[in-house]
Formats: sequence, structure tokens, C-alpha cells
Amino acid sequence: MASGLLASRGVLTLGLHYQHVCRSVLVTQTRQKKRWMKAYTRIMEAKLKLEGPPPPKRRSEKPNWDFHAEVEAFGARLQENFQMERLKAAFVNPCYVRVEQERRSALGLEPEMAVLALKDNKKLRTRGVALTRDFLSDWCRASFPSLPAEGASALVDHLMTPEVVCHVARNLGVEDLTMSAEVPVPDDVLYGTFCAVVAALEESSGPQRTGLFLRDFLTTQLIGKDLFDLWSVVNPMGLLVEECTRRGLPLPEPRLLRSAGASTVLPLFFVGLYCDKKLLAEGPGETLLAAEEEAARVGLRKLYGYTENRRPLDFSPAPQLHVSQSNTQALSSG
Repeated sequence: MASGLLASRGVLTLGLHYQHVCRSVLVTQTRQKKRWMKAYTRIMEAKLKLEGPPPPKRRSEKPNWDFHAEVEAFGARLQENFQMERLKAAFVNPCYVRVEQERRSALGLEPEMAVLALKDNKKLRTRGVALTRDFLSDWCRASFPSLPAEGASALVDHLMTPEVVCHVARNLGVEDLTMSAEVPVPDDVLYGTFCAVVAALEESSGPQRTGLFLRDFLTTQLIGKDLFDLWSVVNPMGLLVEECTRRGLPLPEPRLLRSAGASTVLPLFFVGLYCDKKLLAEGPGETLLAAEEEAARVGLRKLYGYTENRRPLDFSPAPQLHVSQSNTQALSSG
């Protein structure tokens, strides 16, 4: 009897030990990482070092691409009504048409068959550049009426630079739809494509919607920018004297307000400019001349209405757009 109990107890102990061993084996086999993964990763890293990164591909060369659907989604994403044929033509650059025709000719096709039935954006690009510059000039004059012509021209030139326009175009997804001969798309081609899209919008929805589009995406690039970072003024004190003379104000008089560490390697001076015994502006500098120039820049910002604490620009929709949207909602609900 006792021997039977001992035998059954031994079997039970052996079974529990077997279950524990099997459980540990199963846990080690489900590590979520395969044994061949480490060697494969090393091989791929070595191949990447030897061959370098793969060449970039067009978005159209990758899977799940439908150009017509992407163009329609582009207009819907921007909430703009484009004519599809004009918008498609805005993305076709002359360099792409030329390269495709050369490729077809190299394949042995006849000249009549090698010609692509695509309309490029050459005319749209030229029109778009003129439309964009005209709108930005009018907008700068309306938003900053006290700013002289040189300052307004400097703001327009900054907004029309390829860096700013290409930055806006890439963030709007224009680069993925651009048909270009080179990959990635060069800045000049992307710049022209964005301007062609502006012209296509003007021909599709009119100048008002085009102005709102440029206002919302281009003029907002001035937020956080200092006036004299965009407009290079060699002699700010002389310009301030000219502005005061033109406006009939007394000439500014510089006065040293306070200083610190004048005899050290890091001196600091604060110079104030007074007009008719009133403090117009003050500015710091490592020397008296530098502080006077900085104070003159502060005074010019105040006269031009381009201070940091100025009233924010109005980016709200036009009143007539609210009316049209309300009418549309009323018709759809009725």
C-alpha cells in the first residue's frame, strides 16, 4: 500500500516537472524574433554600406497609384474647385514631355506615335508667376500702408523666393504629383509647378479664391519674421531721419540711457532716441554706435507698424464666402 502511494507520488512529481520544462521550452520558442533575423539584418546593413541607399523613385512608380484620383484628392484636400483638365496640365512640365518623347523614340516608335498628347504648364507657369507677384504686392501695400515701396518690395521678394515657395509646395503635396524629368524634383521645376497650380485655380474659380489661397499659404510665411531680416538697410539712422522729416516730426536725438560692463570684454549700452522730448525707441548694443543703430531699427518698426506686438493679420474668410456656404448648407438641408 505504501509502495503504491510512493509510486503514484513519484509519477505526479515527474508529470509536474515535465509540464514545467515544456512550458519553459514553449516560452523560449515564442520570442517574437527568429533565429535567422540577426544574420539577415547584418547582411542587409553591410549591403547598404557597400551599395549606398537605393535611388529615389517617383511616387507614380510605386504601387497603389492613380493619377486621376490623386489630382481629384488634391483639390478636395485644399477645398478648392479645380477644373480637372487645367489642374492636370499644371503638373506636366516641358522637361517631362521632352524626356518621354526621347524615350519613345529610342524604343523605335515612329515620330507620329512618339509624340505625347499632353499639354505642358509653360503658359500656366508664366501666368501664375505674374498673378502671385501682383497679389503679394497689393496685399503688402494693404496690410502695411506705412511701409515704403522698398520695404514692401523686399517682403514680396522674400515670399517669391524658391525656398519659401518650394517649402509651401512640398507641404501641400505638389511634389508627389509633379511630372518631372528628374527625381527628386528640382526646386525650379517645383517652383514653376506651384505657380501653374495658382494659374489653374484662377482660371477655374476666379481671382477671389486665388487671392485667398495665396493669402492662406504664402503670406503666412511672414509670421515670426523680422522686418530687417528680410529688408537690408545699411544706414537705419539715416532712414529714420528721412522718415521723421517726411512726416513732419522732430529729428531724433540719441541719448545714453544706461550701460553695464563698459571696461570689460562684454560691454552693454542702451541708447534711447527722443523726438520732441518723448522716448521714441531704445535699443541695446555692444558699442554706442551699434546701440544707436538698433534703436533706429526699433523706431522704424514703430513708424512702419511692423512691431512684434502689432495687431495680428486678418486671415478669416471673406464675408461673401460665409454667405455662399450658408446658402449651400440651407439648400442641402432643405
